[in-house]
Amino acid sequence: MAAHFIQANTNGRLHPASEPSISPLNRGYLYGDAIYEVWRTYEGIIFTWEEHWARLFRSAKSLYMELPFTPAQILSEIRHTVAAYRERSNDAGELYIRIQITRGAGAIGLDTALADRADFVLLVQPCPTMSEAKIREGLTLSLATSLHRNPVDALNPAWKTGNYLNNVLCLREARARGADDVVMTNHAGEITESAVSNIAFVRDGAVVTPPLAAGILGGITRDLLLTKIGAAAGVPVREAVVKPADFASMDESFLLSTTKDIAPIAAIDAAKFKLGAGTVALKLKAAFAGYMKSYAAAHPELRA
Repeated sequence: MAAHFIQANTNGRLHPASEPSISPLNRGYLYGDAIYEVWRTYEGIIFTWEEHWARLFRSAKSLYMELPFTPAQILSEIRHTVAAYRERSNDAGELYIRIQITRGAGAIGLDTALADRADFVLLVQPCPTMSEAKIREGLTLSLATSLHRNPVDALNPAWKTGNYLNNVLCLREARARGADDVVMTNHAGEITESAVSNIAFVRDGAVVTPPLAAGILGGITRDLLLTKIGAAAGVPVREAVVKPADFASMDESFLLSTTKDIAPIAAIDAAKFKLGAGTVALKLKAAFAGYMKSYAAAHPELRA
């Protein structure tokens, strides 16, 4: 089956994503010296635009990377890229929008002073979705045992950078066991997150999710669960340390991410979790859909 079309925009130049567009000396390519963010649209509106931009800025600051682009400039480029994608693909559906910003190119060497000027690549493609069947069936996850999540005091997972080998190798281990995704632990043996999603658990009707201090990305969906969605659904949500030994006492589990929103988990290795009607996960998923709808109605200025 042919791959779907992906529209790219490199520093303002539109082109198919299959076409090379950066220098072999680009530091994102050579060293992973880059940051990125992903938005999705809902009813054609770029969802949580400001929250993702703020995290992008924090990541840049953490890497001592100067951003020569304003939010308004990038929003304009996103609209330009989306229009080109829709014209080429005839796809009127919801979109996945990714921006990657690198420190630029320059002479070979690790010194950041060798970089010339930050550049960007935008990618637009259909927003991936979980089928209704998969939501009913739930995801299967497996605990990584050969590697831990990289620690906060080495390369902080809160920075959304171009360095994903830790996630890639942990996911590879889980996929080799037939799982859909991985669960990573830190060096203290505490649960952190999956390959590209935060994770949460339900015990006695309340949600528990690992704290930022465990070494995780501060997910936008996770933050919405803590600050808005839980309260809207009447479900208590708190941060707490979770260890693999705690799985047996958990009733449910789910992943949280921009593209998945709330994705129910059926099992983590031998630990099984409740699925289907009446679960807290589906209650929260419905509340999240309601929040997205109200956000879209309130932000017509963010139409892509």
